[in-house]
Amino acid sequence: MDDIRDAGTARAASIQVLSIIGQIEGHQLLGEDCKTTKYEHVYPLIAAVEDSPEVHGLLVLINTVGGDVEAGLGIAELIAGMAKPTASLVLGGSHSIGIPLAVSTKRSLIAPSAAMTIHPVRMTGTVVAAPPTYEYFARTQERIVRFVTAHSHIAREVFEGYMLRTGAIANDVGTIIDSREAVACGLMDAEGTLADALAWLHAAGGESGPPP
Repeated sequence: MDDIRDAGTARAASIQVLSIIGQIEGHQLLGEDCKTTKYEHVYPLIAAVEDSPEVHGLLVLINTVGGDVEAGLGIAELIAGMAKPTASLVLGGSHSIGIPLAVSTKRSLIAPSAAMTIHPVRMTGTVVAAPPTYEYFARTQERIVRFVTAHSHIAREVFEGYMLRTGAIANDVGTIIDSREAVACGLMDAEGTLADALAWLHAAGGESGPPP
């Protein structure tokens, strides 16, 4: 995950950008030589954006292949708790725990060529083990379902249906949905581009009237 940085122009100087790329690293995932997302460094950056009088919005760019559940949910909860305008843009893909991150913002957009992968919580493959382990995964999965359905327009039964569908992914359970389906089912707000996301944030920040 990149550090928060200016969007690059004078007009966009008050919009901060957070990119979440690759695998979301947490305390229980990946070795020191493979880490990509050092989520503990992201917490204070998001807090600084929320507290800064010079920043009126946060843009989250997402292209994930999943990762640590606790880290992903922690970042998603922090973003969801912001009072300032926030928007996400899924580019390429949003896999597994990347989905709560994608819906954590006040406006969620997905690029026309992007896709989202929805599957149940597991370590590798499909995990069905001793009862305590199964209960842990069931409870963790419930936390994800509850967060996603609370921060998007997708119905719980539809989201769980995607999550548990068999045959949609080779040698696995789950579903890959394209941008149109992600919007049609209510998971994402709209298809869009970088310009759309920035326009919404500027409007939400009061620069050009109310957002659409």
